Amino acid sequence: MQQLRFQGDHYSIGRTFGTTLKQNNQHLLAMIPFELDEQRIQFVQACLPIYQKYFPEILAEIQGIADGQEIAPQPLQAVLFGMYCLMPGSHCSSFLVKNQRGCFLGRNSDFLTVTEEHCLNTKYEFTDRQGFNFLGNTTAFVEMEDGINQHGLAIALTSVAPYKVQPGLNVGMLLRLILERCKNVQEAVALINELPHAGSGTLVIGDANGQGILAEISPDKTTIQHLTESTSFLIATNMFNTPEMVDYNRLPKDTWQAEERYETMGAYLQKHAATIDSKESQQLLAGEFGFMCDYDRSTGRDTVWSCVYNLTTSQVYRAAGNPAKNAFREDNWLK
Repeated sequence: MQQLRFQGDHYSIGRTFGTTLKQNNQHLLAMIPFELDEQRIQFVQACLPIYQKYFPEILAEIQGIADGQEIAPQPLQAVLFGMYCLMPGSHCSSFLVKNQRGCFLGRNSDFLTVTEEHCLNTKYEFTDRQGFNFLGNTTAFVEMEDGINQHGLAIALTSVAPYKVQPGLNVGMLLRLILERCKNVQEAVALINELPHAGSGTLVIGDANGQGILAEISPDKTTIQHLTESTSFLIATNMFNTPEMVDYNRLPKDTWQAEERYETMGAYLQKHAATIDSKESQQLLAGEFGFMCDYDRSTGRDTVWSCVYNLTTSQVYRAAGNPAKNAFREDNWLK
């Protein structure tokens, strides 16, 4: 897992990233696993007005990357706009729990082993005040899959196979937008409800005030569950579980054992939500209490990183690889 630190405005950050890759003989177009066909071109064109309205800064960053790579931005837009919808997957687990010890968000990023060396742990510091500073992790670039911003708002996604695809923001780009724009859960909920969604997915979000939600998101309907006195934890894998959303599930044949991961988190937190802390959160993600990350690497899949966010202190603990085999270490990102 690579660690990168960016500082500047969106365009300059993108240009620095694209240029650095090119200087190291890394060409993003060579890493794109598909042809830029007519479907993807049309999808990019349909999504562009939405990005121009809601997230023009990210278009500037993509343009900067393209300029640094000396390529057109359209192939990069095709990759980034189509993630989690035109390129669906069934990966990752997340949870959010609150008790007297604090509020903790945990996530395992499950993906293909061939991507491990390209996964990024990134810190963004914006000099133009067009976004909040944040720490984030991604299996790709630009879009984020979990992270925390300068106001202590943390967020994590899981993918859900879409039943339909429409112009909008996918869950990874939405996560990035929330990190840059929202100080708390209330603001995140308002943004989620305002935007058109390209596909399906879940977001668990918690803030420094101990507020938390699970958002189950689809093109036609979104539900929000809140942490309450009677609901002290929220969990997500790769399917919708609220009664209003189950009809939107289109589970693939291979779910990467999503049901088993969901049961492991649910069973443990049902008994231990009142006492779990950062250390136990790490143990849960590492599979010490049931199946979470014990994949057969010979099949080309594994947990490629794992994170625990302590929302009470803004501390972040990350295992750069499968947490059953790699120790969690603190990301001193606030320095």
